[in-house]
Amino acid sequence: MKLLDHLEEWIITFLIGAATLIIFVSVMHRYAAGLSIPVVQDWLLSKDLSWAQELCIIMFVWMAKFGAAYGVRTGIHVGVDVLINSLSGRMRAKFIVFGMLSGALFTGIIAALGAHFVWENGAHYAFANALGMAGKELYPGPTTPDLEWPTWIVYSAIPIGSSLMCFRFLQVTRGFIKTGELPHHDHGHVDGIEEGEVPVDVNPYNMDDNLHPHDLKYGKRHPESRVGADGTAPGDKGDAK
Repeated sequence: MKLLDHLEEWIITFLIGAATLIIFVSVMHRYAAGLSIPVVQDWLLSKDLSWAQELCIIMFVWMAKFGAAYGVRTGIHVGVDVLINSLSGRMRAKFIVFGMLSGALFTGIIAALGAHFVWENGAHYAFANALGMAGKELYPGPTTPDLEWPTWIVYSAIPIGSSLMCFRFLQVTRGFIKTGELPHHDHGHVDGIEEGEVPVDVNPYNMDDNLHPHDLKYGKRHPESRVGADGTAPGDKGDAK
């Protein structure tokens, strides 16, 4: 199971990283090709990157399908659960299981319909042709405009991603029945940043540092309003004595 989790994350990371890089190179190529630089402009114009937009769209579609399954596994999807949380423990558990199984049923149906569409849209011909069994009655299917890829390969994101999403719904349901807990994602957490406890005596409004602008004239006119690093004004120290 860990291998599937890592593979899911690697695919999402690769797709979003590669798509971002391709878009960046395509935009830079478009602008640089418009500059009147001898030799360089001719070389750039000889490079055809018209396929970049189509490829990025395909990559983002695949990333969205795998990302949806990842969201189910980690609990990152947004949901309205005010009514569910107001119910009693056993009734709440029943509704949660019903919702998870409904999601599994829906994504399972989408996966089945998507697989049938992909099979009839050229996958049947591709597999039969690979085995030397393709006949004239089989439909080879259309291709994409720029890359000229068989569209059944692009549309395979629907059955594959929906099947994985269905599996994740069932996985979360099984985990909830066993432990009574759902995956929860902290939207305020940033990976790589350790969250430390803020000391009680720290003044959150203190700006006595080099990171914030200071009005020196105001400080001279109103010294009593200046707050020190210990959270007290100069007048407070004198009063304390």
